Amino acid sequence: MSMWSNLPFDLLAKIFSFLSPDSLAIARSACKNWHTCSKAHPPSPTTATTTTSSWFLALPIRNHRASCYARNPTIDKWHHLSLPLPSIRPIASVGSLLLLRITNSTILQLGLCNPFTGEFKHLPPLHAARTKPAVGVTTSDSSNSSHDDVLFPPFRVYVAGGMSEAAQGGATYETRVEMYDSRVDAWRIVGSTPTELAVRLTVWTPNENVCIGETLYWVTSARAYSVVGYDVGRNGWREMAVPMAEKLEFACLVKRNGALGLVGGACGGGGCIWRLSEGERWCLVDEVPVELGLRLLGGKSVWESVKCVGNEDCVCLYRDLGSGMVVCRRVGDMDKWEWVWDNLKGKKLANSAIRGALLHPTLLSFKQH
Repeated sequence: MSMWSNLPFDLLAKIFSFLSPDSLAIARSACKNWHTCSKAHPPSPTTATTTTSSWFLALPIRNHRASCYARNPTIDKWHHLSLPLPSIRPIASVGSLLLLRITNSTILQLGLCNPFTGEFKHLPPLHAARTKPAVGVTTSDSSNSSHDDVLFPPFRVYVAGGMSEAAQGGATYETRVEMYDSRVDAWRIVGSTPTELAVRLTVWTPNENVCIGETLYWVTSARAYSVVGYDVGRNGWREMAVPMAEKLEFACLVKRNGALGLVGGACGGGGCIWRLSEGERWCLVDEVPVELGLRLLGGKSVWESVKCVGNEDCVCLYRDLGSGMVVCRRVGDMDKWEWVWDNLKGKKLANSAIRGALLHPTLLSFKQH
């Protein structure tokens, strides 16, 4: 450390700007001089955008300590992070940020958070206050974007369904679709939902969604599992059947090689991953290894307690904080995937229900962009 301390302040600050988020946090905790020096230059955006794998965040559902756990896949290490609010649930990753639902209110309230810096921003209220709607997110194409736009891309949030107050009193299913545009920080009404789908999106649909092109997809569990899609460009709705719909005990949508993927587990059977191909045909592309599936399920063949989160890099199947998780991750740049087991190594934690999220970390401030 003495050799590093003898470096000129500006040179040391420049070096710190290229450290990964976890290494930079360690450097900041070394001494007051390094803490000051590390903030002289903003972290380089490339340290977040060149990470080979996204980090898994475990957010306890009943959390009174306003904290979560994050796994660095590069060095296989877990970190304990403080959060700005205790009662939150992840909806989607937006670049290096999390879109969150505030859970201590029955009315939908949304916020944007960087869990690695603790920054938090409330999104403005919707035009129609509603409970239990479906929420979907689209982001701008990052292929020609700057580093800042990759970390904090312009995005839109779509809200459909839910219950709102009726004009004559009581409550009614909300058929208006509202859209939040991050560029103008405001909501507007952009379309409508058929009443039947509004009911399904309210009663049988979790907030998690996947966006493919200009279409948002949610999985619903009314009677049997199905998929509801909303084309944001045409304001058009459609519904699709899913494989083994009546036998699935859990189902979740993921993005798989640029297409819509479905992860599911059937009673008495194993876990599978399907991909939607042309003609709305589902093709089986992978299966959870039997030994990993049994380990995840505690030796039983019951999938109803399993949750899932995924992106183009990996798919994580988990139950709670103490049970570990099954990870299917991409190997290199090829269309090759491997299945592994992961747990909270070195952490002694009380078991609790969690929601998972995947994102690339950054210590940059999104409020300055």
